[in-house]
Amino acid sequence: MPNGHDDGSLTAAQAKAEEVEAAGFTPSLQKVVQPAAADAPAVERYLVRVGLWTFAQRAKADKMVKELKEFGIRARTDYLADDGLETTGPWNMNVLMVDPKVFKGSFRTSVGVSVAKRETVSSMSKLTKAIAGVNGGFFNIHTPKALQGDPMGISVVGGRLLSEAVAGRTGIVINGRNIRITELKTAVTATPADGAKTEVKGINRAAGTDELVLYTEEFGTKTAADGGAEIVVDSQGKIIKARTAGGVVSPGTYVLHGTGIMADWLLEHALETSTMKLDTQVIDLRTQRAVPLTPDTYVMGGGVGLVRNGRIRITAQADGQASFNMMLRRHPRTMAGVTRSGGLILATVDGRDPGVTVGASMVEAAQLMRWLGATQAINLDGGGSSVMVVGHKVINHPSDGSERTVGDGLFITP
Repeated sequence: MPNGHDDGSLTAAQAKAEEVEAAGFTPSLQKVVQPAAADAPAVERYLVRVGLWTFAQRAKADKMVKELKEFGIRARTDYLADDGLETTGPWNMNVLMVDPKVFKGSFRTSVGVSVAKRETVSSMSKLTKAIAGVNGGFFNIHTPKALQGDPMGISVVGGRLLSEAVAGRTGIVINGRNIRITELKTAVTATPADGAKTEVKGINRAAGTDELVLYTEEFGTKTAADGGAEIVVDSQGKIIKARTAGGVVSPGTYVLHGTGIMADWLLEHALETSTMKLDTQVIDLRTQRAVPLTPDTYVMGGGVGLVRNGRIRITAQADGQASFNMMLRRHPRTMAGVTRSGGLILATVDGRDPGVTVGASMVEAAQLMRWLGATQAINLDGGGSSVMVVGHKVINHPSDGSERTVGDGLFITP
């Protein structure tokens, strides 16, 4: 078990090695190559490492980390199998496959009782009366705690758009038992009675500077009292109230929340007793067609596209994951794939448990899904979020030691 430092350029690694050597330790440089993605080149990276121990000698490695930190050198205990280089495992995997020829149920996604609140996959499984399910896409841990259930990407539940897409990122589109994986974007336009239409930038998330954000009744908490302005609109499009930002979203209504210049826009164009029209579109970028938002429509944003048309095609750059840590390092993973006949494959790979299960790199995740028969596949959230439930019970071994609360989940229902 070596002691590792964050990866970097050769020059940076050499400088760090000199710092380690000056402190009285013996460093080594290790070159690793971050694999190329479909939209990002391979990159040479370098690690500075000190010492090598067996797993049973971990206490010695931890002691070395402590000594290095006493000299102001940032370090961590690392495990060779996490590197993403050649290994024999071991791996603990769970795979669930749905045969479309005999399956009579459907697929759906869930954000739980509300968008804002994080929940466990097992609790969402009970809510949806699911047979089985897995965790969904990434959620925003860098927003206020009360809002951290908000998916970082598209979410459609029962035909209702609850979170906007990151344009061009890969997602899962479901209609009943039909499921496909594609790249998506969303477009939401607000048009008041005077025709002065404008773009709605976000849905059910914290508003940024000079933004117009939509809050639906599924939001589940109060909007922020951030000094902006809001209008409350009923299901018929009538503006029933204008207010200072900060309040509930009542059933049967939605709220448009403006900050800065968009607060001014609301005050100028959206008068009480007037009307507001919302035009909501989800666009499949492979077909350039709108996804019909029916009560049977569910859409989930993932993490990274893994397989397209039967070939490994990792869209790490477009999906915001083209880093050494995400591409090469091994982590717990959750993946979803679609077979040529329209069947669903769900898979989890447990990790961060040295000697028991090592996790998977992004490349290994893609290879696994292709080997399992997926012609289209996507990487979902992983790490401590990675979980599979069957009969509302967790059947894998989450790396946190227990099931983590997450933003959304993907479920198989009777």
